Amino acid sequence: MENYPSPGLGSIPTVAIVIYLAIFILTAAAAWKVFVKAGKPGWAVLIPIYNYIVLCEIVGKPIWWFLLMICPCINFIFVIWVANLVSKSFGKSEGFTVGLILLHPIFIMILGFGDAVYLGPSAKEANMNNRFGSGDYQKPFDPQA
Repeated sequence: MENYPSPGLGSIPTVAIVIYLAIFILTAAAAWKVFVKAGKPGWAVLIPIYNYIVLCEIVGKPIWWFLLMICPCINFIFVIWVANLVSKSFGKSEGFTVGLILLHPIFIMILGFGDAVYLGPSAKEANMNNRFGSGDYQKPFDPQA
């Protein structure tokens, strides 16, 4: 029988865990900064259900929406909706929403550590205007006076 050296700190699982923890800590720090930019306490990111409640306040939705965000089978719809409202609250587009959903750590770091400014809850504005920018859905191409 041959003696194989025991895997030490250089083993693949250990490296993967260290990378995962680094990404997790950077993502939590960026989310903390996003909450602070929105005028909310940064530590709220660390409390599991309370962070959804604060997120609902940031985007201007009722607090009971956190129940929809944790309810099985429908939660993904409302999490995507809230992610869109977060990007709108910081003046970003729908493309940024796609980034928030698919590459969350990178895009939350862009919001938190970048120059993004919180413009206020955008739930009302996002629901009032259609994709053409007109408040009147029957006449989307009429020029605004």
